Amino acid sequence: MNLFIENKTFLVCGAASGFGRAIAEALIAEGAKVIVSARREAELKKIAELAPDRVQIVVADLFIEADQDNLIKQIDLSQLSGVVINAGGPPAKSFLETEMEDWDTAYVGLVKWKVRLTKKILPALIENKYGRLLFVESKSVKQPVENLVLSNSMRLAVVGFVKTLSQEVANKGICMNILAPGYHDTPAMDRIFSKKATVLNISIKEAKATIESELAMGKLGNPKDFAQLALFLLSPASNFINGQTISVEGGLIKGIFG
Repeated sequence: MNLFIENKTFLVCGAASGFGRAIAEALIAEGAKVIVSARREAELKKIAELAPDRVQIVVADLFIEADQDNLIKQIDLSQLSGVVINAGGPPAKSFLETEMEDWDTAYVGLVKWKVRLTKKILPALIENKYGRLLFVESKSVKQPVENLVLSNSMRLAVVGFVKTLSQEVANKGICMNILAPGYHDTPAMDRIFSKKATVLNISIKEAKATIESELAMGKLGNPKDFAQLALFLLSPASNFINGQTISVEGGLIKGIFG
């Protein structure tokens, strides 16, 4: 299937590892031009080695507005076809373990920077009358994950924001969607394994096995498979999909509308 993204330009945030990296590498494999951004320059350079002439590196902590401004200055917004808005999650904590400072930090890390970056990028997409915005969140927006109260709560705000904005820009050639991954084999799972091991007083290996046993497929998802759906949603082929939160969790969510 030709996704018509060859030589199109995409910005991938949080590209150093996990879902961001998998999506960036998949875009490169399809012949796209990719701007990769994250804090770890060494990891971004490894991605750039895949196609030095089609990958631009911008080292940034996108939680910080000055870094976002620097990113905007370094890229040509008029050339953007799509943006992957993605970053890691907050620490694994129950509600009783949290302090108010944790909630403030989680707001910045899960909501504020995404709203701010969207505001900086959206005018150019509106002017171009085309664009794809893809937010990588979590299956927790449909079924809460134990001991992840910060993520469970704040990511729902992103769903409300994206759903509302998607209606405002739908007639401007822009589609906005959310991918809600479940348990995949990414570094983000380490905090979940560690928390479960602590709560149950078992080893990390046993905690991982316990979590895998909860999955209908009996195994963690492959981020490379996840990236294939992301490519579709970033392409012109997704022209009539807008404002949706799509689960990618191997049957973990039990609700009928999961």
